[in-house]
Amino acid sequence: MSGAPLLKVSGVIKRFGGVQALNGVGLDVMPGTVHGLIGPNGAGKTTFFNTITGLVTADQGHFELKGRRYRPTEVHRVARAGIARTFQNIRLFGDMSVLDNVRVGRHVRTQVGWWQALLRTPAFNREEAAITDAAMALLDFVGLTDQAHRMARTLSYGDQRRLEIARALATEPKLLALDEPAAGMNATEKVALRALIEKIRDQGRTVLLIEHDVKLVMGLCDRITVLDQGHVIADGLPAEVQNNDAVIEAYLGSAHRAYDTPHDSPDSGALEDPEEGVDDRDDGLSDLPDASDTPSAPR
Repeated sequence: MSGAPLLKVSGVIKRFGGVQALNGVGLDVMPGTVHGLIGPNGAGKTTFFNTITGLVTADQGHFELKGRRYRPTEVHRVARAGIARTFQNIRLFGDMSVLDNVRVGRHVRTQVGWWQALLRTPAFNREEAAITDAAMALLDFVGLTDQAHRMARTLSYGDQRRLEIARALATEPKLLALDEPAAGMNATEKVALRALIEKIRDQGRTVLLIEHDVKLVMGLCDRITVLDQGHVIADGLPAEVQNNDAVIEAYLGSAHRAYDTPHDSPDSGALEDPEEGVDDRDDGLSDLPDASDTPSAPR
């Protein structure tokens, strides 16, 4: 793929005490693509994801967004730079309306000052009306228009996921970072999620995706980076990664192999164990255990 990357990260090192969570990790995310970040339990992917989005400060590393260096040391500055994220554990304002949750995201791009808000000036009123219009447009985009005035906590699990994505999009990000968006979803919800992410990509937006459902990743992502024990062990097209010996060994051990399936086939990404005792739910690697979702535990 030609052209300059939208996100360029290199040489990221992070230690937690005596634990080397990341050791010289990097990736290039091309504009207008969905880039997957995967790895087995303890690989360091969540720590790496958190250094990119400012939740964890790297000990070393170089970060560029659209050719400009940024310092991911504070979350609000990362958001203003143009990176918005969601979380594995949904973090909505449960006692606010669906509409107001999206409006909150939009306020990162407001221009009027606090004194104008206090005095309810015409400029403030115009901007608030524009924020509401933009929020409603995003709810329509994710299919939640009819839920706009419900409390966020009353939404179904899948709808809460979509609302969190809408709130992230409200910040007008250059890069949308999704942290395990399919976690806890049933098969029907995953199909809808994939369609939504494809719709986001079709608008020319760029997505960085951590996901344990490797079948979903293989069918959705344009490129994939694989981490293991704090190192990048593979980076390439889904078909290349799926059949990479280092990736197969990291997930399943050297005695296993991947089936050679096309990128868009229903079985893509299976990386299944051909021996007896394999789980027959055809989940790919989505059933592998996950690490603790805490910054101190490298993943």
